[in-house]
Amino acid sequence: MTALDSLGTAVGALRPVGLDELVARAELLTRLDRKYVLPLADLPFLLGGLDTDVRVLEIDGERAFGYRSLYYDTPRLDAYLGAARGRRRRFKVRVRSYLDSGLDFLEVKTRGPRGTTVKRRIPYDGDGRLLGTGARAFVDGVLASARIDSRGFRFGPALTTTYRRTTLLLPADGSRLTVDTGLVWALPDGSRALGVPDRAVVETKAGRAGSGADRLLWSLGHRPCTVSKYGTGLAALRPELPAHRWLPVLRRHVPTALDGSPA
Repeated sequence: MTALDSLGTAVGALRPVGLDELVARAELLTRLDRKYVLPLADLPFLLGGLDTDVRVLEIDGERAFGYRSLYYDTPRLDAYLGAARGRRRRFKVRVRSYLDSGLDFLEVKTRGPRGTTVKRRIPYDGDGRLLGTGARAFVDGVLASARIDSRGFRFGPALTTTYRRTTLLLPADGSRLTVDTGLVWALPDGSRALGVPDRAVVETKAGRAGSGADRLLWSLGHRPCTVSKYGTGLAALRPELPAHRWLPVLRRHVPTALDGSPA
């Protein structure tokens, strides 16, 4: 049995929760995210150690879902460099596609008080190449509310990520845990792609005190790490960019590109 098979078996034993209930109990659009990169073989230990009341998101009988995110940035990479240099007023702009349902959302992430992440989103019906007038107005409005002046920004596609996600609800503290597997990064022109087939990105979404899942991960020897699907992926695919913020994760978990060239 492979590590992914073990993950499926462990998830299959959990009680389901529907999307409406998950959103009602733990929407967490303002939250503190903690991210961990784990070998797939460690996932059963994590899932086996969670409280017995943990529930898994299930939609139409499925418990793992395909995601695609198209990230937008400026020609001078204001979003990337803001994260790479740890600026307080940093941001991300992306179109997130839920591949199983065909739904697309334009999402803008900014930084809130005390390191929290604030996400705002609207349905998106564009073609992905450029932000239309309405989409651009939404982005500018969200950034302005975070005191980011975007009037001189020209946004274009910068990176695409695809992966499969399993989402867990932890009722005891109203938090969420997501497990992303099969992560692949690609440049929009298709010139380069990079996969991480034997790792999972685990993310907890909770308040500042952390969740029961965080405490379990710490007890298993895992610590939060600086990993961003956008920042880490673009740094791996474009080695000329400043990437010191993500180098520990790249060196430990992302050894080679899909085309066989060094990451």
